[in-house]
Amino acid sequence: MVTSPNPTQIVYPDSDGKPMADNTRQFRWITTIKSNLDWLFANDADVFVAGDLLWYPVEGDNKTRQAPDVMVAFGRPKGERGSYQQWKENNIPPQVVFEILSPGNTQTEMTRKLLFYDRYGVEEYYIYNPDKNDLGGCIRQENRLESLENLDNWVSPRLGIRFQLAQPELLLYYPDGQPFTSYNEERQRAETERQRAERLAAKLRELNINPEEI
Repeated sequence: MVTSPNPTQIVYPDSDGKPMADNTRQFRWITTIKSNLDWLFANDADVFVAGDLLWYPVEGDNKTRQAPDVMVAFGRPKGERGSYQQWKENNIPPQVVFEILSPGNTQTEMTRKLLFYDRYGVEEYYIYNPDKNDLGGCIRQENRLESLENLDNWVSPRLGIRFQLAQPELLLYYPDGQPFTSYNEERQRAETERQRAERLAAKLRELNINPEEI
């Protein structure tokens, strides 16, 4: 007689032993998308954004899993996790998934990922190849993921962000029209704002005005 394994005795590893990225360009894109989505939903306590986190959709099965480059789960609280165990997340799957391709990705691997995301409830799936500047995507229609024909100026129904096919790279925009920025660009912008504030404070002091009292 075959008995089902006891879920309480099963270990769900936090790592699959694979690197997050194969090269600097892929890593830059993963971190850029993830960090900008963090900023976009920073004030929404019930939107969970993660990068390279193992997702286990089935309780009792630690072999069925996938680690999307970036995933977004609406209706789930922010917080630290070793993995996304769906049965502990009110059985809510990540609704949006991004994969950033590298030369090491095979067609068989990407087909397997598509089938996984299709089967386990992803609503929007975006695949970007930064080496070829090629963007693909799928959206769930009639309970299955269907390919999107044209992604130029496409607006994600869930995220509200806009994709623009440009050269030499894809451009992404916030719902308010502001472009996504990389970590270095955001740091430079913050530094520019800091310097501007310091100059303004110095000018106010020259006029015998205490900027801290304004």
